[in-house]
Amino acid sequence: MTDQFAKKGEAWSARFSEPVSDLVKRYTASVFFDNRMAQVDIQGSLAHAEMLAHQGIISAADYAEIQRGMAQIKGEIEAGQFEWLLDLEDVHLNIEKRLTELVGDAGKRLHTGRSRNDQVATDIRLYMRGAVDDIIGLLRELRLALLDLAEQHADTILPGFTHMQVAQPITFGHHVLAYVEMFGRDAERMIDARKRINRLPLGAAALAGTTFPIDRLRVAKTLGFDDVCRNSLDAVSDRDFAIEFCAGAALVMTHISRMSEELVIWMSPRVGFIDIADRFCTGSSIMPQKKNPDVPELARGKTGRVNGHLIALLTLMKGQPLAYNKDNQEDKEPLFDTVDTLTDTLRIFADMARGISVKPEAMRAAALQGYATATDLADYLVKKGLPFRDAHEAVAHAVRTCVDKGCDLADLSLADLRAFSDLIGEDVFAVLTLEGSVAARDHIGGTAPKQVRAAIAQLRKELN
Repeated sequence: MTDQFAKKGEAWSARFSEPVSDLVKRYTASVFFDNRMAQVDIQGSLAHAEMLAHQGIISAADYAEIQRGMAQIKGEIEAGQFEWLLDLEDVHLNIEKRLTELVGDAGKRLHTGRSRNDQVATDIRLYMRGAVDDIIGLLRELRLALLDLAEQHADTILPGFTHMQVAQPITFGHHVLAYVEMFGRDAERMIDARKRINRLPLGAAALAGTTFPIDRLRVAKTLGFDDVCRNSLDAVSDRDFAIEFCAGAALVMTHISRMSEELVIWMSPRVGFIDIADRFCTGSSIMPQKKNPDVPELARGKTGRVNGHLIALLTLMKGQPLAYNKDNQEDKEPLFDTVDTLTDTLRIFADMARGISVKPEAMRAAALQGYATATDLADYLVKKGLPFRDAHEAVAHAVRTCVDKGCDLADLSLADLRAFSDLIGEDVFAVLTLEGSVAARDHIGGTAPKQVRAAIAQLRKELN
């Protein structure tokens, strides 16, 4: 009975007197989602085998056979010909079983000096390192697309808002650069998280290390890791690097969601600031006039999905004693889905940013509403010598008069304006124009077109 059981391929089968039930197999298996790590599993196994051969733990002939078998397995996977078996539970056992079929005892020797615990931790880090590199590149592409949009509209004026009320005139280029900065910090977080991802767990074995004379630093160098995990218990048991990545991903999606909210509002016919290319929109099943901004709406919704994955991983880890526990199998699906969601979103947003057409006339008309130059009038009075609080009060009275008359501050006559302060002169009308307002904010970080173009040039230099 034991021999028959062992033939099924379970790595621990000789310990048990009966096979795992089909229900438990389905419940505990991960092969149908963790097989996306097949290529990095092969990569890690080859580096491990090279080290074992170099250290004399396995023979050169065995290493050559392992290389030959892994090359065939890699080809089978790439061709879609590899048979993934539920009975073998995960990607690691599936590949190991196939290797043994191809090369015999050499395949059985591959697992010397390691455990699935440090093997899977290594695979996840290799997979995440590649994913993070892709995401950093996609963030760069999105930022470049937004820089192009900002440069086209460095002089285009629209209202800036606080509390969704018209606040002060700004340039659309300046507004877009705010997102370039956000996504820049997101890239910095990914770069920083990569440092902690890029540490090698292999060699920690199950939890205590191994009795074989392994060379962990050699494997780390082969695989391009910056260092090894310095404690074997920590190496196999923690997933804080994955949680950190998901936290960074949640922030990227938060910024995507904020941008999406504005795109949806701006595209509304009642606002009409922009249009989005048709390929990113859909229509209505019954209303033929509709053009719905589905991509930004869906991205806004997917932000909740990524936030949920972060909470799932935090909850997964919070109650685990050292060292490895089966709970950690549940890290992969939320992690993989976070990678997929973020990667797809960034790719489509970089394309969509190049499909945004701006309507300057609508933006300008909106900026002329809501007394957007009121602060400029207050600043004007301060420069004439009036204390700011008194200037603020004088302009508040002027705005109330405009509300009663249904006009803008720039529509008041000089005599009307002097009723609020005798410091006001003919030069006041220059500061009440939209162009004068934005041009006056001529400092680093300001909305003046000159500063917007300088910021774009500096960002292009950094990105290139």
